[in-house]
Amino acid sequence: MTYPEDPRTAPSIRWGVLAPGGIAHAFAEAVLGHTRSTVAAVGSRSLARAEQFASRYDVPAAYGSYEELVQDDTVEAVYVASPHSEHRDHALLAIAAGKHVLVEKAFARNEAEAREVLDAARAAGVFCMEAMWTRFLPHVVALRSVLERGEIGEVVSLLADHGQAFGHLPHTHRLLNPDLAGGALLDLGVYPVAFAHDLLGRPDRVLATGSLTPTGVDGQISMALGFGDRVQASLHTTLWSRTATTAVVGGTEGRVEVASDFYRPTSFRVVRDDGGRWEYAHPVDGGFQYQAAEAARCIADGATQSPVMSWSDTLDVLRTMDDVRRQVGVSYPGE
Repeated sequence: MTYPEDPRTAPSIRWGVLAPGGIAHAFAEAVLGHTRSTVAAVGSRSLARAEQFASRYDVPAAYGSYEELVQDDTVEAVYVASPHSEHRDHALLAIAAGKHVLVEKAFARNEAEAREVLDAARAAGVFCMEAMWTRFLPHVVALRSVLERGEIGEVVSLLADHGQAFGHLPHTHRLLNPDLAGGALLDLGVYPVAFAHDLLGRPDRVLATGSLTPTGVDGQISMALGFGDRVQASLHTTLWSRTATTAVVGGTEGRVEVASDFYRPTSFRVVRDDGGRWEYAHPVDGGFQYQAAEAARCIADGATQSPVMSWSDTLDVLRTMDDVRRQVGVSYPGE
């Protein structure tokens, strides 16, 4: 069985947090609790909000603008945790200041925006990675090794879903706001799409159907991805129901059942057609520490991208989601 390296063995780097929303709290807790790295500064459009975050996590510097954050010489890498609609501009801001960047998923609104960021990172020679934390989690590392060993034979299918009951949200909420690149796909559906890309590669066929919210973003989407002659993935995402959030990988000699929530630290069960079965269950706290440790190792090694979540991986996922949005009829202002 393959296991990821202990995040505490990764080199220490000094993080700057850009936009201290809910997901930034999870990132700070994971970095400070499970790695050797520190959070050196936080930046928000609201100085009071930055100061509240800094007080909670004992962060030395709090700024009332993102420009001040990226100019802080103590910050080595910036974690971009703003809404999807702002990822491109905020990543470019940090890169222009010579900072390495870890950008929340979805990395950008579309493939074109992602290319702009990656081109800037390449020109500046800085590390850049999408924060698709699932790829670095212990159960996913173990799952990849199960498939590589052929324990369920040739992989022919994958089913995964991610739905949350957000129907009660006001129309002004970011998830329902087209100006902020809202909708199920970029926020929730990115997980099953990226999971399928991770295990099956880049699809050559994409079919999608969906339903829109009154604000014009996607409320629910079903997707079918094709890979070569017979490999398929069936994926689903919705803002209107708390679904099972499980995944199943089917092979010619068995299957792997990934427990809920498949994209968080969890367990899985291998069920072979010959009657053999076993379970992987090694719970861990947090989860964001594994991607933070990967970034720290890559930065220390002078790498500009991670082989686990490479630039081409990010572009491929966004290309698929661009195709899905086109078929469903969702576009964002300014695209």
